[in-house]
Amino acid sequence: MSFNDDEPIVAPQDDSGEKPISFPAGKTQARIFNKTKAPLEESEFKVMLELTGAGSSKDRPGVDLVTVLDVSKSMRGNKLAKLKIAMQFVIKKLSPIDRLSVVTFAGNSRRLCPLRQITETSQVEIEKMVNALVAVGNTNITAGLQTGLKVLNDRNLTSGRVVGIMLMSDGDQNAGGNAADVQVGDVPVHTFGFGADHDPRVLKDITDNSMGGTFSDVQNQNNLSIAFSQCLAGLLTVVVQDLKLTVTRVQDESTIQDVFAGDYPFDSDDDASSVTISFGDLYDKEVRKVLVDLLLPAVRIRRGADILQITYTYSTGGKLFEANPLIVTVSRIGTSVEPEREEVMIEENRLQTAQMMKEARIMADNKKLVDARMKIVEAENSLQDVVDDSDLLIKLLKSELQQLKKLLKCQETYEKQGRPFALSSETSHERQRFATRGDDVEKLRLFATPRMDNYLQQAKLFDEDPSKPLPTVDDDVKQEVAANPLSVVVGALSYYIQTAIQSLKSIENILDRGR
Repeated sequence: MSFNDDEPIVAPQDDSGEKPISFPAGKTQARIFNKTKAPLEESEFKVMLELTGAGSSKDRPGVDLVTVLDVSKSMRGNKLAKLKIAMQFVIKKLSPIDRLSVVTFAGNSRRLCPLRQITETSQVEIEKMVNALVAVGNTNITAGLQTGLKVLNDRNLTSGRVVGIMLMSDGDQNAGGNAADVQVGDVPVHTFGFGADHDPRVLKDITDNSMGGTFSDVQNQNNLSIAFSQCLAGLLTVVVQDLKLTVTRVQDESTIQDVFAGDYPFDSDDDASSVTISFGDLYDKEVRKVLVDLLLPAVRIRRGADILQITYTYSTGGKLFEANPLIVTVSRIGTSVEPEREEVMIEENRLQTAQMMKEARIMADNKKLVDARMKIVEAENSLQDVVDDSDLLIKLLKSELQQLKKLLKCQETYEKQGRPFALSSETSHERQRFATRGDDVEKLRLFATPRMDNYLQQAKLFDEDPSKPLPTVDDDVKQEVAANPLSVVVGALSYYIQTAIQSLKSIENILDRGR
């Protein structure tokens, strides 16, 4: 059966006479952090690149979202009631440029509706379908995932659309094979482990197979609306798609030793002279940090040197934009005593802490809880030596370590709560993207964006009383524009200013070499 019955987007009548202003340039802002000096002798050198989504949601692309929902018998009672409320939040937040398809699974899968354009009529009809759900049967995650993927792969309308799958399950897969073996492709699949009995390992594996997906651990049944809202906040604020970053060494001036960018796919030349990382979608105000370890060769005289070239591309409005190259320059001097940049040190600490948490999780999986707790204490001690322990990221890392340490107190607690928390933490750090985890979702906000913070509060109120009016996504955009009226143009302005500065630096380097 083919699912090529997706509804077309019929543009609503707009009598305002206003059209969103769109500037392709500057929708991703790039910043570079590195020391300005290096010694004459051979030396290691670090460069950190920071890419930030900087668009405006006024001209955002439409979203094609498929929710894949577990309705097996273990979902009976309060779980199913909470799922229906969480789905109401999703349905009400989508707008006429978006489309939604609902897939359910138990012993097998069922598509409740094709990709439907969100209108007042379709919202009511989809809500009725969701409210009529009953829980019965086994848990066939594989069938649900495959059906969700087919809905997206068989679409007629694809150009410039943001896609995503939100897959929720509350139990172990006990039918249909291993969902971790399903080939996902470039579709972001965001999974949600609901309650205390889900299998976090298969849900984490599914997201690992996807481009930019996350695994959220929703132990507290009252937090499902919040977890859904955080994922939706990202999908509704995608500013660029197919973001790719390339770092290239400068011949005879540097060698690339290593690149750290999480588990995003990358390609490199045979001689490692160039490395390209594919990030997929980037949300507004979301950040991707990349650490590049270089080896600088020995030189005989003091001089300036171009040591790294940076280029990045992305798609916006269905068109490819290629940013002007950025060049990292350093002064080679007799002796360098310049300290490492604080921003670089903090990111190194985040990477180290994330790795130590992963090592602790593996120890706990092997029933070595004492070793796991010692590893977490070691990570906590490492953070005590950070230059600026008042930095928000360092505070959040400390909080994350404290929560994980509590969940390592005994093997039973770890199996039920610690492992899901740890795996959700891993996917968040690997993707540099927010994932809900822990009971206090307001405390642990690593990688959260402003829209996510806004939706957190909206979802809390909505879960308490779903009958109260919910701001539309257009209301959210108006609020953001009112708070920052220049958001539509500031990204483009920053980009062109940065390009001008780079040109001036290049001219200065040429003049220096001619002296």
